This record gives sequence, structure tokens and C-alpha cells, in this order.
Amino acid sequence: MTEKRRIGVWLIGCKGGVATTTIVGLIALNKGLTSPTGLVSQLPEFAGLDLAAWDEIVIGGHEIRGLPLCREAYRVHSEMRAASRETIDQCQDEFARIEARVRPGTIWNSGPTIAALADLEVPREETPQATIDRLKNDLRQFVATEKVDRLVVVNVASTEPPSACSTGFRRIPAEAGATSAVLPATWPELERLLASANCPLPASSLYAIAALDLGGVYINFTPSLGAAPAAIDDLARRRGGCHTGCDGKTGETLLKSVLAPMFAARNLRVMSWVSHNIFGNMDGRVLDDPANKRSKLESKDRLLGEILGYKPQTHISIEFIESLGDWKTAWDHIHFTGFLGTPMTFQFIWQGCDSVLAAPLVIDLIRFSELAHRRGQTGLLKFLASFFKSPLGVDEHSFAMQFQMLQQWLEEAHGAQAGTPSPPTKQHNETRDT
Repeated sequence: MTEKRRIGVWLIGCKGGVATTTIVGLIALNKGLTSPTGLVSQLPEFAGLDLAAWDEIVIGGHEIRGLPLCREAYRVHSEMRAASRETIDQCQDEFARIEARVRPGTIWNSGPTIAALADLEVPREETPQATIDRLKNDLRQFVATEKVDRLVVVNVASTEPPSACSTGFRRIPAEAGATSAVLPATWPELERLLASANCPLPASSLYAIAALDLGGVYINFTPSLGAAPAAIDDLARRRGGCHTGCDGKTGETLLKSVLAPMFAARNLRVMSWVSHNIFGNMDGRVLDDPANKRSKLESKDRLLGEILGYKPQTHISIEFIESLGDWKTAWDHIHFTGFLGTPMTFQFIWQGCDSVLAAPLVIDLIRFSELAHRRGQTGLLKFLASFFKSPLGVDEHSFAMQFQMLQQWLEEAHGAQAGTPSPPTKQHNETRDT
């Protein structure tokens, strides 16, 4: 019998909608209270893969708000209509244990809208280096107390405003007239910037550094900068950590990544693609700030030109409608030209519970990245591109082609379990500091 592992899952923004739904889902799966519908890792082709089991996962997290986790969990039932009250009732003991592991996060360079949500106990005067040291200490205590074998940190916090940093994987545009901060390409050079009060890195990148400096896994499910800078990837490789992101692909953009290749394959020219999104959860409230919204719009709009080979006229709107809560509606209008220059229209409406669409992907990413890390993979995990709107280091945006990358990794993982040699990877198992 295989010895049971302890997989530490640390959620950034651990009392938000996505995190809370993920927590409820993991507890419910472990107790046999729900089915694994929506989990890619539970497809038949992944059967037999040595993925983390539900009872091997222990959860903690960082949060900037002091609200009780159990209250947020009941909101999953009352507002999202995503789980029965009986299910939430049966998870109370687990909620209490997780609550005891929650620590104050950081709001460094996260913008005024996110900063306004933070409780007074969240430090505001730390340097980035002091923040990273504090976050790392929280993670170390979690690993030691819970006897964690492997650490996976997942950023499911609110979207930060765009960063004006040049990165190794993609360029984040600066505000009009603003000066771009060109980050160094190596970790030792970047590390020297962390003591400065003018360090341009946002909170998401400080979390990434803390996780990767300890040799763990960092998953950026948000459009925020995270581990995108090349120097942070360099840190991951030096410490034997790995990372993936960014911006989970859950709804409208998922459909774009499926439909746009169809138009390209049939040689139908898309003239314009208009997308309207309305929802009312905490993410929607934060995205009501134009600065934060720009990060999301940039992520949602990038794939059409890459897939089609040209840039049609596009328009994307995201509007906060409080009464909708976590239920999001996206309406898309596609104007395209067919044979004999005939203009035609395709429209679709996507309605779904935002956090319920995201939570199973978070669980999949935890399981796949943990196995990849266990197999010795370091740095950027490109094979997980199908889970993201803006996958780092990957120019392919067709969902079908991205999913083939996951299937290829699956074949390699199955081969490794069967004893077939896999491509050599740099192996680091030690968790350590600089």
C-alpha cells in the first residue's frame, strides 16, 4: 500500500469566493458528499496517475480580511446555490481547523481598492523583503506543524492593477505616459531591489517569491503579475520549485479559445467580436475599479489575434451588477464574413457560477503541479496552458492544442510510473533558504 503523503495547499485570498468554494469542494470530495464532476484530473484517461488523494491535502492560507471562513462557506450555499446546507454543516470541524491556520497577507502595491478591504492587522509599513520574510515564516510554520511533504501555493486573490514591469514571459503595458520598470533577469539582481521602498513588484510577486524561495509550487490563478518576471522563474529553478499561470480560463474566454479556431479552420473572417460581462461578487467589486479592470481586460483580449492570425475589432466590457452575486452572464456577438462576402452573425450567452467554474480547475492545478514537482520538474510548467487565459511562455491559444500539451505530459507521467525513462529534469527536493 502506498504511504499516505501530506500535501500542503496554501491559498492566497483564502476566504474569497474561489478559495472558499475550493475548500468546500475538497472537504466534500474527501467525505464522499459530492461527485468529481468538472475535474479534468478525474477524466478516465488520467486514471492510474499517482495524483494527490483528497485525504492527503491539508489547507491553510493568507487573507487580508478578518471575516469567518464558515460564514463565507454558508454563502456558497445561500448566494451561489452551489452546495446544500447539509453539506456545509458537515464541514464545520474542517473549517475550524483551516481557520486556525490563516495568517495576515500583504497589500504591497496591490492598489487602493484592494488595500481598502484589508483589516488593520495587515502590515502596511514593511519593506518587500520584510514582507517576504514574514510570508516565508508563515509557510515554514505550516509545513512544520502539519508535517507537509510538499507545498503548493495558489493565488486566488483579487486582481491587482496592471504592473508596468517588463518580464521574461510577457510585457505588461504601462499606463499612458508612465515609466516602465525594467526588472533584472536574474534572481540575485532582483533580490537586491527588495529592500527598497520603491520596489515595483506587487503583492502577487512577493507571494510567488516566498513560495518559490522555499522550493515549493506557485500557481497564479489571477491576471496579476505573480511569477511572470524572468528573475522569479530563475529563483524557482535555483530552488527546485515550479510555477504556472496566469488567469484561470473558466468561461467566456474558454469558449473563445474553442470557437476562434473553428472560424480560422473554416476560413471565415471575423470582422468584430464584442463581449459583455456582468457579475456581482467580490471580484466584480474590485474590477469595478478601472485600474484593476485593465489587468483583466488585457488578459481576456489577447488570444483572438494569436489564434486568427489577424486582429479583428474587439470590445470587452466587465460591469459590476451587485444583485447577480457570483452568477456571471457573458454575451458575445461575433460578426464574420462568409462566402461571396456575405456578412453573418454568431451569438452566445454563457451563464454560470463564477467560483464553481473556477474551483475544480484550482483543484486540478494543485494535483497536476504537485505530481510534476514530485517528478522533479522545475521552473515554468507550460503543459498546464489549457487552464489559463494568458499562459506564461506559451504562444498557442487554441484550447484543443493546449489540451494536447497536457495529454503529452500525461503520457510521460504514465511512462515514468511504469518505469519508462522520462526526459531528464533537474531534481531538487530540499526546501531551504538563500
